[in-house]
Amino acid sequence: MATRDPIEDLRRIAFLLERAHEAAYRVKAFRTAAATLAALPPDEIAERAGSGTLTDLPGVGEVTARCVAESVAGEEPVYLRRLLDTEGADLDEATAALRAALRGDCHSHSDWSDGGSPIEEMALAAVELGHEYLVLTDHSPRLKVARGLSADRLREQLDVVAALNEKLSELAAQGAVKPFRLLTGIEVDILEDGSLDQSDELLARLDVVVASVHSKLRDASAVMTKRMVTALANPHMDILGHCTGRLVTGRKATGQNKRPESEFDADTVFGTAAEHDKAIEINSRPERLDPPKRLLRRAYELGCRFSIDTDAHAPGQLDWLPYGCARAVACGVGPDRIVNTMPVGGLLDWARSHS
Repeated sequence: MATRDPIEDLRRIAFLLERAHEAAYRVKAFRTAAATLAALPPDEIAERAGSGTLTDLPGVGEVTARCVAESVAGEEPVYLRRLLDTEGADLDEATAALRAALRGDCHSHSDWSDGGSPIEEMALAAVELGHEYLVLTDHSPRLKVARGLSADRLREQLDVVAALNEKLSELAAQGAVKPFRLLTGIEVDILEDGSLDQSDELLARLDVVVASVHSKLRDASAVMTKRMVTALANPHMDILGHCTGRLVTGRKATGQNKRPESEFDADTVFGTAAEHDKAIEINSRPERLDPPKRLLRRAYELGCRFSIDTDAHAPGQLDWLPYGCARAVACGVGPDRIVNTMPVGGLLDWARSHS
């Protein structure tokens, strides 16, 4: 009888649910069950699967127990098979080629701010996807709703990232994983006056800085333009995140909650980005897909660089890069304009050139 790892099957289901943008409670059910079983010896898992007592364990429900029982029996869980059968259409050739050219992702969140998973879990998911690097960009202090990092918490996170990179380096030396580096970063708020919501001293220590507007998104065009232009001129900023702030699909974008685009002078903002060699983010989140294609084309015409990012808040969302790649291809943006096609050394040299 073929053997399977029931814990890995549960984690794979959670990953695919995240990628499909399913409800968070479904994802949590499978990740919680996986964490519970990970603390048990394999023999106990098999015994409970046989006796039907898996649901006696905290965090294991009927659905997850059924998946575990099927996995222990050497069968691919039906729930997993259904997800794999409906995971989406194949990429067209141009989109697949661009996705293959991407070496990493410059925008991601962990449970240190409003993400749902630990830093190490996010990093290991990026490794499994074949990334060479992932930039950790948790939120900055003013975004309290997202548990933005204070200066002290950010300093603590830098130490955590350094320790994790040592661990990953040791695993790579043993051949357990491919070489990978978790890069330090932040998604820093662009404040009303265009300043960045973190100290210059800390921003200077980070590998990559994404700056985004999260407040007063309905400011008048002239006000928003000045705000963005001021931020783009800041030497610590590297990437302008989800520039219009729009929401186009998903639960938060239904009915009256749909968020329209912020208004700004695109030629001025994108021209400033090109002048300072900053990147415009092509945000791959299905509910954002920001910037709209007309603005993406205009940014390309004005000579901007781009960064195709997932803005992932969970491991499965790190596999959303094809959404951004498809939009880049549709607008004629090639790999030479995309900063995360660079190897890690090239990306860091580009980011350092701004300071």
